[in-house]
Amino acid sequence: MFRRSLLILPLAAAPLCAALAAGVPSGHASQDPAIVAARVHRFLLEQAGGSPDKVHIAVQAPRVGRYGACGRLQLFTSGAQHLRPRMTVGVRCMQPSWTTYVQASVSVQGSYYVAGRSIQAGETLGRSDLEERQGNILRLPRGVVLDPAQAVGYVAAQRIGAGSPVKTRMLRDPDAIQRGQRVRTEARGRGFVATGEGQALESGPPGAIIQVKASSGEIISGTVIDAHTVRVAM
Repeated sequence: MFRRSLLILPLAAAPLCAALAAGVPSGHASQDPAIVAARVHRFLLEQAGGSPDKVHIAVQAPRVGRYGACGRLQLFTSGAQHLRPRMTVGVRCMQPSWTTYVQASVSVQGSYYVAGRSIQAGETLGRSDLEERQGNILRLPRGVVLDPAQAVGYVAAQRIGAGSPVKTRMLRDPDAIQRGQRVRTEARGRGFVATGEGQALESGPPGAIIQVKASSGEIISGTVIDAHTVRVAM
């Protein structure tokens, strides 16, 4: 007959077994998830760049109990990741070495602007053409106007329906040159100014370098000065 043997561990060994099972060496404290969550919250708040009363961040509980406590945490996002409603933040510890990823949801409340009426292509927008709305600006399409100065005085490049968010790509600078339009070319030297005419082969706002087909048929490049003039370098 064989007798079964039972190995009974003393109660004091229970924490040791739990630590080993979690991957934390004996005698070392495990990482506090509250510390990681607080760092992620602060990291995202700094990225939002807004006042705390307009930014809401909810961080999911980090699963870091199996890691050793870290004295210096490094936070990062992958690539040039822009702030979005759902974010993944990497948390890296150098000593002891471990890396984990924490999920968070972000909301930034702010003003954006919609068309107060139907705006036709070619119309110049005034302040009365814009209506202010409030919402989570992270959920808006890219390029939506957040400041009236981005739209007032600009020309609609396309029709904008009443109530539609106004986007910067729907507008053009009133001093911009449009492809195909006739322009005045200007070349300045010491003591003289030479002028001519041509046709713009590209569109561009003031300061942009565009190509122009001169009246002679030559293709030249110059800097847009205003809605009618391109300055050609000598």
